[in-house]
Amino acid sequence: MRWAVCVEYDGGAYHGWQAQRDVCSVQVTVEAALSQVANHPIRVICCGRTDTGVHASGQVVHFDSDAERTDHAWVFGANRFLPEDISLRWACAVPEDFHARFAAVTRDYRYLILNHPARSALYARRASHYRHPLDVDAMHAAGAALQGKHDFSAFRAAGCQAKSPVRLMHHVRVARHRDFILIDVRANAFLQHMVRNITGSLLAVGRGEQSVDWIAQLLAGGDRRRAGAAAPAHGLYFLGPSYPERFELPERADPALLMPDKTWI
Repeated sequence: MRWAVCVEYDGGAYHGWQAQRDVCSVQVTVEAALSQVANHPIRVICCGRTDTGVHASGQVVHFDSDAERTDHAWVFGANRFLPEDISLRWACAVPEDFHARFAAVTRDYRYLILNHPARSALYARRASHYRHPLDVDAMHAAGAALQGKHDFSAFRAAGCQAKSPVRLMHHVRVARHRDFILIDVRANAFLQHMVRNITGSLLAVGRGEQSVDWIAQLLAGGDRRRAGAAAPAHGLYFLGPSYPERFELPERADPALLMPDKTWI
């Protein structure tokens, strides 16, 4: 039987999602817990890999198992063996043609910025801190240029292994909620470091160092060297994917973050 599960994690202690030799990853930790429940080795396929330090509130993975377990047994059983910074939110049986990565229609990320003169102890590992004022309206206007189907080479990591830099961006939205700035992005898929690179460039606009039109110019030029530096990983959250209704997956829960407008998610 094929199962889909939703994983939430604080990525601060892990070298990203993907299993790697001699380092601690979220994937290996989740597989070890599921293997304990199944009583046989489990290997999972994720919707999207996250980098070192990046968090997730809705990472979806799938795996196959002949172990007779209920959805509750997978969730509560695995959570017994998982550390406090990783948790399964739900599990459900899915058709054999479900694929966590290839069946995903869209993916959502959120970047969280604390824009306040003083740093926060509570958000030290969960939000980037910028003490100088940022022009949120300018950042939002600049991000609108990224909507649509484009070559995103200007916001692609040098080591990105994707075959094509073309992605369909559904929206880039920037809003302030009290002392926090939230950058929400939705696309069919993302290139390596794409969201962090976009955020770094939007911050240059917010600081007044670049014009609103600069983001469009970067997009058209396709030169990563001209864009802003990548924003820190610890401010980034993978909110999760969306799938066709026929798979009948549980609705994605609101992330445990400040949300000025729930209709965005």
